[in-house]
Amino acid sequence: MIHCKSLASALLLPIAWFCAQDAPVGYSDTPHLPGGEWRVHDIARPVPPVVTPGATPSAAPSDAVVLFDGSGLEQWSAGNGSAARWKLDDGAMEVNGSGSIQTREAFGDCQVHLEWATPAEVKGDSQGRGNSGLFLMGRYEIQVLDSFENRTYADGQAAALYGQRPPLVNACRPPGVWQTYDVVFRAPRFADGELVSPARATVFHNGVLVQDAEPLIGATTHRAVAKYAPHADEGPISLQDHGNPVRYRNIWVRRL
Repeated sequence: MIHCKSLASALLLPIAWFCAQDAPVGYSDTPHLPGGEWRVHDIARPVPPVVTPGATPSAAPSDAVVLFDGSGLEQWSAGNGSAARWKLDDGAMEVNGSGSIQTREAFGDCQVHLEWATPAEVKGDSQGRGNSGLFLMGRYEIQVLDSFENRTYADGQAAALYGQRPPLVNACRPPGVWQTYDVVFRAPRFADGELVSPARATVFHNGVLVQDAEPLIGATTHRAVAKYAPHADEGPISLQDHGNPVRYRNIWVRRL
């Protein structure tokens, strides 16, 4: 066993500093942090809850709601509340023309992970190529599109906040290859029928930051300027049927 004095000397660190790291203690006589009740290193400050990460970077952590693990569509419904009827194949669900689907549970502020793949056989161009979408609260869209060597309008390509903000970069993989979205979404706030703060989205596309806490100007629209209207604090997560056989797998969400 290495004595802390010996190790501190080797690292040229003060002995008191180094040995103090061994004890899970705090302080009750330090200055208060600005704008809050807690002191610096406050011994009484609550310890964050333990969450067990997934076995891999894309696996669901212990506090996540698993929306799709390849085994069935029980967590999803059609827009009219009936059962979702997308095709299930090899651990993925695939758009099949039966209409968009949405979660049976509602969410507000959340972290979302999903994986998607556009058809390996390329058909069409621009918005007609591997088109789908991830809708937060059923109304704020992050575009899903085959944007690999496929020119379209900037605010409509993959990972765009559709019709509002293009991604910072195009991180799209080739057609047919699985891709990831990791999203942190903050719902808008309303008070007395007025917008207090806009929705915001942070998006990582294939591990690349493409939307950095970007504000949305309103609910997603096509060929029009988006605007806000008051709505509930939570809403469903939706996946769009845009007529292309886009596949999805490994979808989970954490409430924030």
